[in-house]
Parts: sequence; C-alpha cells; structure tokens
Amino acid sequence: MLRKTITRLACLPLAAVLAACGSAPVAPGYYRVEQGDTVTKIARVHRQSVQSIVRWNNLPNPDSIEVGQTLRVVPPGTTPAAGGPARTGNAPVTAATAPGEAPARTPAASTAPTSAPATGIALIWPTQGTVVRTFNGANSKGIDIANAAGTPVVAAAPGTIVYAGNGLRGYGNLLIVKHNADFLTAYAHNRALLVKEGDRVTQGQKIAEMGDTDNDRVALHFELRYGGSSIDPSRYLPTR
Repeated sequence: MLRKTITRLACLPLAAVLAACGSAPVAPGYYRVEQGDTVTKIARVHRQSVQSIVRWNNLPNPDSIEVGQTLRVVPPGTTPAAGGPARTGNAPVTAATAPGEAPARTPAASTAPTSAPATGIALIWPTQGTVVRTFNGANSKGIDIANAAGTPVVAAAPGTIVYAGNGLRGYGNLLIVKHNADFLTAYAHNRALLVKEGDRVTQGQKIAEMGDTDNDRVALHFELRYGGSSIDPSRYLPTR
C-alpha cells in the first residue's frame, strides 16, 4: 500500500508530494487550499470579504494561491465559534469561480505558511559544507549546502522515508522524510540513496551521499515543510 501511494505521488511536483504527505488538519481559523479553490470561493464559504483574506494573509497576488497553502480565514486574534463557518479541514468548496479569477494551481513549490508553526522541530545539520544558497520563499524553497561528492547526508530528525527515488524532475536522487503530522524534510541531488521507502530513520543516521544528480554542482538541496508549505530550515538548525 505504501509503495502504491508513493508511486502515485511521484508523478506530482515535489510541493504536491509534500503537501499530500503532510495533510494533517490545519489549526482552527485556517484553511488549506485545494485544487480549484480561489480567494473568492474561500472568502464566500467563510463569510469574509476577499479584501480581508488578502490582508490577513499578506497575499501579493490573490490570483496565484497554490494547493497546500494555508490561509487565515478568521480575523487575527480570534478563533471560530463552534459550528461557525470557518473550516479547518479540506471539505470541498462548491462556489463558482469569479470571472477573471484564476483557480488555485498545483504549485511548482508551495508558499510559506502565514504564521509560525505552533510546535517546533529540533533539527541537526543534514550534512557538512558551505551554504551556497539560502531560503527566500520564492525561487528558493530550501538551502543548498556544497561539499565534495560522497559527503555523508544524514537525517535531520527521526522519521519515516516516504519517498526515495529520482522520479521528480529537477531534484535528482531525492529522499523525503516524514517526521510527524506536520513536518517533512527533503534531500535532493544525492549521488546515492542508502535507505528505501518505509524505512524508519534516526536523527543523524546516514541516509545518502552528496552528489550532483539533476544539478550543475555537487550540493545537497535541503527543504523543510510545515503542513505542506515551505519554511526556512535555517530557523530550526543549530548555529555553527
């Protein structure tokens, strides 16, 4: 069953894989965007104005929300009353798309969550080397750490391997580790993968060797996801 699930997910962009693996219910007052959603649909279902949804979530472009993105749907500082309209699960939205508004698209990479995670995760550095690219939430959804080919890559936290392969374009030999209901990490461009799907790994366990598969230099591309959305892994890594 796990392998069938992973095979299906391998046909999706990385962000969709991560969102699917991290599909735990969102916090009260928030909604996780689904395929076909628009800001107008979400605002209508939650009985809010489009302007409020845009303002509460600092959306630079309300026509470009993405599947897996978490949006606040009640005013900051409040929680929805029991039985109220705010939805915290993934029930379908049936309202019609507003003219000229683009529906939510399956993303090439998820956007960052709109609020800091309520619970943290204790990470260690997944490899030794120099950080040659930092997270910016736009065209860089993680960090790149460069070193020599074959440098050990270790699990940043304990968890379960939910993807091991090279079927996701642009990531080369890739591992995805699910740590709990909220957090996932991804390790891309490896020369060799030393674990398989379904394996349990401990923090610090060697899981791969650094490489340059589907990349123009030898480096580990490391991503941290919360609820399917990318967040800056450097916030959770120890200072070194």
